[in-house]
Amino acid sequence: MNPHAWYLSDLKNIPQNGVKVFSTFACGGGSTMGYKRAGCEVIGANDIDPEMAYHYKLNHKPRYYFLCPIRDLLTKDLPDELFHLDILDGSPPCSTFSMAGSREKAWGKEKHFREGQAKQVLSDLFFDYLDLVDHLKPRVAIAENVKGMILGNAKGYTKMVMQRFREIGYRPQLFLVNAADCGVPQKRERVFFCALRDDINKPKLVLNPKHKWVGVKECTEDIRDLSEFRLVTATNHRHLQKDWAKKHPNHTWDWNINSPSPTLVAGGDKELVNKSMQFTSLGFAEYKRLGSFPDDYQAKTDKIGKYMIGMSVPPKMAEAVARAVIDQWLVVK
Repeated sequence: MNPHAWYLSDLKNIPQNGVKVFSTFACGGGSTMGYKRAGCEVIGANDIDPEMAYHYKLNHKPRYYFLCPIRDLLTKDLPDELFHLDILDGSPPCSTFSMAGSREKAWGKEKHFREGQAKQVLSDLFFDYLDLVDHLKPRVAIAENVKGMILGNAKGYTKMVMQRFREIGYRPQLFLVNAADCGVPQKRERVFFCALRDDINKPKLVLNPKHKWVGVKECTEDIRDLSEFRLVTATNHRHLQKDWAKKHPNHTWDWNINSPSPTLVAGGDKELVNKSMQFTSLGFAEYKRLGSFPDDYQAKTDKIGKYMIGMSVPPKMAEAVARAVIDQWLVVK
């Protein structure tokens, strides 16, 4: 068995540490699986997308699930357990801060970004999450977002987020983490806000994962032959490069099968290309391995499955963050 393969059933054998987590903007449950891999109990989740809700319930069978805008949780009659959380997790939709997009032009505008969802102002959703933190008062709040939040004009927005954390009684820290440093065979940089409630006396969090990088070939060689690339002739090189640069703004041409993959995105198919213009298209099975998802993760279609992995925090990345928080802030040894 490939050492990078794992299964949802493996989670039953992980020793529990008593840490209780609730996940917001839960998507397909990437963060949820990371917390479970770290020994936590994820008691429930929230998302606005019915498709995500279906798949989250299918794969994770949560005790509580709220299919609604996050703001609705402020007025719902919530279970008492949610007011005694160790961690409130959240990944507010981040497309308005992504480096691949209109960024500032999209700030403050309503967006109906998937069928079946209510319109939302995406740049407000982080503050909706913070309002829920204030409402539930978990011991720790962990929020994930794109690297774009700490670049350019978005720095001002991030300062407001940090200030809001302080106003509601938390001591926030901000970290830039690469999924490849967490054992994920994918170069994916994400920002993590980790905030400890003011009444808990603990030193500052140290979060600096240094896992050995895992290459694409190493983690997928048992499910495909990555040596069978389709070679593009030199005469097509310039045309193909221009065409792909237009269709895939996050595409990288400097890749080899012994390195982690470029960032998996939610837009569907992902092509990996090397300098010799050899390329291969990735299926759902490869997406699961490169996203550190379990092999038995289920989806209605491969397209939906790849979308969810592209949208989700890789489980092993969430696990690395969770373990640092648990070991340094939550569990008495």
